[in-house]
Amino acid sequence: MPVKVLVIDDDSAITELLGLLLKSHGFEVTTANGGEEGIHRFKDEQPDVIILDLMMPGVDGQEVCRRIRASSNVPIIILSALNSPDTIAKALDAGADDYLIKPVPSSVLIAHIKALVRRTGRLRGDAVAERMMTR
Repeated sequence: MPVKVLVIDDDSAITELLGLLLKSHGFEVTTANGGEEGIHRFKDEQPDVIILDLMMPGVDGQEVCRRIRASSNVPIIILSALNSPDTIAKALDAGADDYLIKPVPSSVLIAHIKALVRRTGRLRGDAVAERMMTR
């Protein structure tokens, strides 16, 4: 099976765009358009990697990160427009594994996902996933 990625962002245009991009690189993608929905999708889908926005109404990205981290070591990449060192430090302290600033080149995002998958051993080990890793 391909690597499963959960994208959590309150902007449906972002989740749709990231979904198309990631699918074109061989990933299986699930999206959620809010923090609470993202937590539910995480529990239901058991993704290999999460891409998470910080600025969301209701349950924000840092809270989503803390809640997921309380029960899982799944790699979490923060993808946010916020570019202050304090915000980045807080996100990493909340349990994020990586922090990328929007807009990020698609090749950089894909490379970060692949690096986290390799480093954490979350690759499922089949031929499709292996092809995805060598693209």
